[in-house]
Amino acid sequence: MLENELLNKLPIESTEKYIHQIIELTTVYGLRMIGAIIILIIGWSIASRASHYVETLFLKTDKIDKTLSHFFASLARYAIIVFTVIAVLNQFGIQTASLIAVLGAAGLAIGLSLQGTLSHLASGVLLLIFRPFHVGDYIEVAGHSGTVVRLSLFMTELAMPDNVQILIPNGKVWDQAMKNYSANPIRRIEIIIGISYSDNIDKAIKAAESVLKKDTRVLADPAPFIAVKGLGESSVDLTIRCWTKKDDYWDTNFELNQRLKEGMDKAGIDIPFPHRTVHMIQK
Repeated sequence: MLENELLNKLPIESTEKYIHQIIELTTVYGLRMIGAIIILIIGWSIASRASHYVETLFLKTDKIDKTLSHFFASLARYAIIVFTVIAVLNQFGIQTASLIAVLGAAGLAIGLSLQGTLSHLASGVLLLIFRPFHVGDYIEVAGHSGTVVRLSLFMTELAMPDNVQILIPNGKVWDQAMKNYSANPIRRIEIIIGISYSDNIDKAIKAAESVLKKDTRVLADPAPFIAVKGLGESSVDLTIRCWTKKDDYWDTNFELNQRLKEGMDKAGIDIPFPHRTVHMIQK
């Protein structure tokens, strides 16, 4: 009864005004809500399609790592989602210019505080794009050498010959000179042998050539090269250079040192060692 009396006391014009405002707000914001939902659905769909397209595009080429394809696909997706959210806020009349400015300032502050980490990220992206080395390559960089085990966006992991793990930030890998011992299919072996001054040089060279010819891992092209490198204090130094496949490098190198020593012994070539003559002066 009390509620009916209060309603009867309200002016009819005021009631109609409130009803008109409610209908107007419902109509305006209802349409904006519907528009926002449509924008969200379209933006989400475009983000998913763009992410899939970018990832598929990068996976078609062997020059770009899969890690990088996932990274760029996620980057494209989240960029479209951010623009979609901004468009939705605009639907409700929210001024996004100030919001973008705040986000930009926050991004700048975060970037300055994480500039070292971001530089490693940028270097990782460049390494994954240009691929100066691959997993399994033996490289020397930043004062360390080892086999590449893993390349991520921030770190390069190496395994030393004694299986010690080395983690190098990508910024140092990209900024410094690098040696990739696995880049080319063949490698050159160089061995220095000293023979006695009293031995015949041609005989020693023929003995070394015989050893190289017997090893099937030594390539005929490029041809082996043997010559006198210099005249040492106690020996005539011969340079022996030959080529082999990169996978056979270490085994061939180690075994050739042994075979050359045995070949010189068989040919009667003396491999001298440094010695000194001491004269005793009697007073």
